[in-house]
Amino acid sequence: MSFSNVSQPTENWRNYAPVISFCASIFVSASLLFFVQPLFAKLVLPKIGGTPAVWTTAMLFFQLMLILGYLYAHMLTRWFTLRWQLVTHLTLWLLALSFLPLATQEGWRFDSSQSIALQTLILFAVGVGVPFAVLSANAPLLQAWYSRSGGPSANDPYFLYAASNVGSLLALLSFPLLADPFFGAREISVFWSVGFVVFGILLAISGMIALRGPAETVTKETSHEAGKALSARTIAAWVFIAFIPSSLMLATTTKLSTDLGAIPLIWVVPLATYILTFIIAFAKWRQLTLSGLRTPVLLMMAFGVAMLSIIGSSQQPLTAMLVYIPLLFFVALYAHRLLYDLRPPAEHLTTFYLALSVGGACGGLFNSIIAPAVFNQEIEFALTLVAAGGLFLLHARSFKMRDALIGIAVAAPISVAISMFKDGSTADAETVLMIATTALVAMLMLAFRNAPARIAGVLVIILLPTMLPKQDLHFSDRSFFGTHSVYDLGEFRVYRNGTTTHGLQRHTPPGTRPVAASYYHPDGPMAEILTSDYGLNSDNIGIVGLGTGALACYGQPHQTWDFFEIDETVDRIARNPELFTYMTECAPDSKTHLGDARIVLEHQKFSFDIMVLDAYSSDAIPLHLITQEAIEAYLRQLNQGGTLVFHISNKFYDLAPQLARASETLGLHAAVQADKVDAEAQEQGALSTYVVILSRDKDRIDAFASAGNWQLLTTDGRAPWTDDKANLLSALRILAKH
Repeated sequence: MSFSNVSQPTENWRNYAPVISFCASIFVSASLLFFVQPLFAKLVLPKIGGTPAVWTTAMLFFQLMLILGYLYAHMLTRWFTLRWQLVTHLTLWLLALSFLPLATQEGWRFDSSQSIALQTLILFAVGVGVPFAVLSANAPLLQAWYSRSGGPSANDPYFLYAASNVGSLLALLSFPLLADPFFGAREISVFWSVGFVVFGILLAISGMIALRGPAETVTKETSHEAGKALSARTIAAWVFIAFIPSSLMLATTTKLSTDLGAIPLIWVVPLATYILTFIIAFAKWRQLTLSGLRTPVLLMMAFGVAMLSIIGSSQQPLTAMLVYIPLLFFVALYAHRLLYDLRPPAEHLTTFYLALSVGGACGGLFNSIIAPAVFNQEIEFALTLVAAGGLFLLHARSFKMRDALIGIAVAAPISVAISMFKDGSTADAETVLMIATTALVAMLMLAFRNAPARIAGVLVIILLPTMLPKQDLHFSDRSFFGTHSVYDLGEFRVYRNGTTTHGLQRHTPPGTRPVAASYYHPDGPMAEILTSDYGLNSDNIGIVGLGTGALACYGQPHQTWDFFEIDETVDRIARNPELFTYMTECAPDSKTHLGDARIVLEHQKFSFDIMVLDAYSSDAIPLHLITQEAIEAYLRQLNQGGTLVFHISNKFYDLAPQLARASETLGLHAAVQADKVDAEAQEQGALSTYVVILSRDKDRIDAFASAGNWQLLTTDGRAPWTDDKANLLSALRILAKH
């Protein structure tokens, strides 16, 4: 009787046990790592607000911590034996347990006079820094350990990076689609803590398997003389390549969260796309080649050129997503496949991943710190695409300045013509412009057969329109909270923040009291409230969200008006009489309280008769300003018979159901008015307005409802949003049930 067949299954299990153990460890680690990013960002939103820049800064923190984690893994594998590596890492894991469950620092208070980015970084560091650092080290560390385990493909452990990124992708998608809609942030934090404990067990098992690996493997892999030394040029190339998709991903995130809202789903889509390209690029697919990717990437960039020239003025963010995400995918896939082709032997694995983390952090540093300080417009996307041209040159390993100059010479006049035509284009002409731009770029690509000329031509067309000055632009600036522009459109002065129009004013002679326009026109619900007998007899008015200050022109001499504005740039615009005169003519002595309104209100005491919440008309909904706790904070600032006015005009979200639920829970009474203006009124500067009013006084609400324009608002019976559990996705108009 032969025992060879009996022992074969046991031998197969022993051979593949390292693969199973290490794949499970790195999968769970990556899942926890990327799940905690949107989770902790949600935990801190009530403290720092929900602007797009907050998520960009949070991403910078995570990228900086990734560098520390990779640097720690690099030093650990260089300076310690495998046994002490395991002991040290498990000790740090035990230390990280003391930070669980995750929560923000008790008693932490936002200071509007200090750097918002720095405060955000500190808040993240204190709350999640140690657990995140432990998790961030695992991708290179576990791959280095596997290279010593004697398991299958131990000499080329990069396949584990695919398992890592699969875990990352699933975690990112599960948060907005499974966790966030059904569980509160504190519940999710507890689940995450349990997963962190499970990871520690898997880590210990994988470490023990590595310790039992063949002794000759350990000796070979830890030898300082093994292999060829890395050059500074090689490391710099890794850093540069990693920078491109990181910066492009963050620029895409800023664009989409500005247009669609600073919520986890919007944050996750670009990051998930970024990670998906890692999975595909690091898979051992011989059919996936850089030569085969070059043409699709260039074609996608050509299409992106046309759309970048159009989308900015078309205000179609959903269309923008269909362009930006595929463009990010193709460029990131090319960059990550180039990194895969340039990967070093396993002995330099930790150096390779450290360089990747540095490149990723450089992208975060550029997008969240450098670009807002240097540029007054969001041009990071275009600039990063220009830098992406270097990826093709790195692959081709050839560059002729003459060819590049020819491409630039041909592209520059085309780009200028496109920009000039765009400034005066109508909605119909924009479609023609898009087609013409795409055709011109395609002709340019066909005219030049070599990569440098093609790349130079395409990228100049992308860049120049963003750099040329816009016609009739009176003000342009950029703050932590977005871009600001003031320009003339016919007989009106217009203020836009990102893609959202925040105010209009008809050109008015100096010294003349202006008439409010846009959402605040005299026949709209906002004006109706402030000019009613109740409004005229009110003494103290609070306005959250300054805009152009149009509401100030409904003020009466005996009234005191207080404005709350998070962005100092908005206050400068509203109080500059060369731009708008609402504030200087109607409320020159009013006070603006700078900082997040909810935080300011929690540390000061007011007695408002009317409080207007005008922070929801922007596409980036500040979710923390509409939860049950936020409304309770507003009620504490109202007189007993006071009224809350919520301006909730929005292209994508219907917030009335949430306000109805909160009203029922808090014992309030509510009414709603949807004011639709006709084409003639729009020509006069009026905009359709959606407003909800809440009050403890039932008679107050009934009085407005009896006027005929208002309807009583009733709840659908669902639970109101809270700081712990609020799902903005459910308020999307295409999903919400009316």
